[in-house]
Amino acid sequence: MVSRRDFLRASAALGCSAAASPLLTPVTLAAAPWDARLVVIILRGGMDGLDVVQPYGDRDLAALRGRELKFGESAGAADLDGFFALHPAMSPLIPLWAAGELSFAHAVSTPYRDKRSHFDGQDLLEAGGGFGPGERVARDGWLNRMLQSVPGVEARTAYAIGREDLLLLKGAAPVSNWAPGTEMRISPQAELLLEMTYHEDPLFRDAVTEALELTRTMAATVEAAPDDDMMAMQEMMKQAKGGRGHLEVAEFAVERLREETRIAAFSINGWDTHNNQRYVLSRALGRLADTILALKIGLGPLWAGTTVLALTEFGRTVRQNGTAGTDHGTGGAMLLAGGAIRGGIVHGKWPGLSEGDLYAGRDLLPTEDVRAYAASAIRGLYGLPVSVLESAVFPGLDMAQAPGVIL
Repeated sequence: MVSRRDFLRASAALGCSAAASPLLTPVTLAAAPWDARLVVIILRGGMDGLDVVQPYGDRDLAALRGRELKFGESAGAADLDGFFALHPAMSPLIPLWAAGELSFAHAVSTPYRDKRSHFDGQDLLEAGGGFGPGERVARDGWLNRMLQSVPGVEARTAYAIGREDLLLLKGAAPVSNWAPGTEMRISPQAELLLEMTYHEDPLFRDAVTEALELTRTMAATVEAAPDDDMMAMQEMMKQAKGGRGHLEVAEFAVERLREETRIAAFSINGWDTHNNQRYVLSRALGRLADTILALKIGLGPLWAGTTVLALTEFGRTVRQNGTAGTDHGTGGAMLLAGGAIRGGIVHGKWPGLSEGDLYAGRDLLPTEDVRAYAASAIRGLYGLPVSVLESAVFPGLDMAQAPGVIL
């Protein structure tokens, strides 16, 4: 058996960048026996739902947040329904709201409570279970367990995209991976030598074959004359401010989803707004808005059957801190987008922001399990039974009151 070190040494000698090794490139993709597309985005850092979907109709909001964090239409936010307004940085998505292709769920969270650790919160969000006393966090993710329950899933049904591992898609179901910047430079002669060298080793032979095939596919996609949708997306990427890494991820997801892939998952970072929240949050929301628009533009007609779920590990405190930011909280918000969703709605049961309504006297009280919205989307898209969703996909979830989020 050839060791991993020997493989990487040989790859370097052949001129194959180490980043191209499928052993080192975490991107997750998957193909399945349905047409509906699902994109799951993990918003790492704890997005402040109170600032994103602003409950300006709650009379206690202004006093809790003070002058530095301004709310409502007077601060440039767009009114949604007379009670909630959308942060100004998300204004490019207002046409989606008007078209019924954007909605939110407020005052939601996982059952994770009180410790408010990013690492634990994210692991539990992606595992989808392990919240009870004595329970361990699962080593696989809820999206992978969903794939395990569907016959006919292939390796390219789902893609995990990004440089960090996604627990969300880890598990027994076959999934593909890719990271931005992955590139394989290798001559035909070196490719032949690599194939001959590892012909007797199925592990490395199959991995190299997959990497080469993916590289050829991507190159062919780039060289092909783009249609109007892809041209619009490329123009959007040129104009993006503050870097384009998030749009590279979106572009890759679009390329795969336009082919055999049905599920894509990736992360957007930058939501930990302890300091100067107005500036930090605006930048993060701009990246999220760019990403969603890039998916809509790039997918074209496929957008009609697409659902995008954007979830975060927890919300933030209702009071601002001394550095014009907010700290780790509990209840928060999630975003749903796509042509397959019931849009133009802020879902959820609003708990209020008076002192007696807060969780632990400091946080927005969660009134619904965020997993119920993800489960409802999966049921609406793929028809999985409630019993499977409550036991295998999201252990311990009760879907009795789960809202309908898919058309």
